Amino acid sequence: MNILYYDCFCGISGDMNLGAMVDLGVDTEYLKSELNKLSIKDEFEIKFDKEIKNGISGTKAYVIMNKHDHVHRHLRHIDEIIDNSPLSEFVKAKSKDMFRVIAKAEGKVHGKSMEAVHFHEVGAIDSIVDIVGAAICLEELGVDRIYSSPVQLGGGFVNCAHGTIPVPAPATVEILNGVPVKTGLVESETTTPTGAAILTSAVKKFTDKIEMNIIKIGYGLGTKDFEVPNVLRVYLAEI
Repeated sequence: MNILYYDCFCGISGDMNLGAMVDLGVDTEYLKSELNKLSIKDEFEIKFDKEIKNGISGTKAYVIMNKHDHVHRHLRHIDEIIDNSPLSEFVKAKSKDMFRVIAKAEGKVHGKSMEAVHFHEVGAIDSIVDIVGAAICLEELGVDRIYSSPVQLGGGFVNCAHGTIPVPAPATVEILNGVPVKTGLVESETTTPTGAAILTSAVKKFTDKIEMNIIKIGYGLGTKDFEVPNVLRVYLAEI
């Protein structure tokens, strides 16, 4: 059985995931062509560069905004963008599931219904690209199962649209409720709500005890610099 295994020793974010998928072998031109099926295609560009983080070579994903106005969207607006595209039914369903995971968590944290949540950072173009891109990559890899290690969350505090909040962010904790996690590796956010939603929507089992025959390894590089490598490692493997 072919599997995808997420090694989240320094957490996961949407851009780290995209970088890791490309580093693992997802074709960048195919990924770009699929993302260009979205009606917002003129509002962003995406590029991938081979870079080094703490001596580890991997792929860094960059989502570049062509518009700089911060649009606040509700879940229904994001559904429309996804549903009105010619993307596959798998990609549409998986993308909307990931956004629902985030909306439910944000709603619980802020005392609102899922439909009433304003997607601030999450509703930005880069997060739509991260989430739809994640679904495209999962479909393209076509593995039988997806597993993950316990998830490193980091520590400290972070600034967001709601002010200064603790790390992990309340929405991230809500999304990962019931998932094995680790904290305190660094005084910074290592797992974002987007990264957490990608995992909980796709992963069958969270474990650091798995026997597998590794076929290929990919590294997705994060933006921040820590004493430890800010990278997401993924494996294609057989069990």
